[in-house]
Amino acid sequence: MTENCLFCGIVAGTIPSQQVASNERAIAFMDINPATRGHLLVVPREHATDLRESAPEDLIAATLLAQSLVGRVIERLDADGANLLSCIGADAWQSVFHTHLHVIPRYKDDPLRLPWHPTSGDADAITATAAELR
Repeated sequence: MTENCLFCGIVAGTIPSQQVASNERAIAFMDINPATRGHLLVVPREHATDLRESAPEDLIAATLLAQSLVGRVIERLDADGANLLSCIGADAWQSVFHTHLHVIPRYKDDPLRLPWHPTSGDADAITATAAELR
C-alpha cells in the first residue's frame, strides 16, 4: 500500500467504493466518473504505478478478472460490446498512478468515439519503427 494512493485506500477499505468482484490479487469496483453505464475499474491489490511495474501475477489476475467482467456487462447490462483500456503516464490520460484497467461497456448509441481517425500509415515508417522495436 502506498500512502495517498486513492486505489490503495479502496483496496484497504478506508475509502468507500462499490466493489463488484475480486480475486486473491485484484479487485473491481465502479468508476465514479463513468464513461458509460457499468464502467468498472480493475486494480491489483499490490501498488504499482502502472503495468510496467506490476508483478506478472498481478497483471494476470487483473486481466482474468476484467475478462469475467466483460462477459458480465455484456450479459447483465445488455451492452453491445466493451473496451478494455490501460493508461500509462499522464500524457496517455493516466490520472491515478496505480495500475488499473478500465472495463467500459459499449452501447450502440453511446457518446464515446475513437480518439483518432484511423488512416493508412506510411509503410516505410512502419517498417522502420518495427525494426526499432525488435
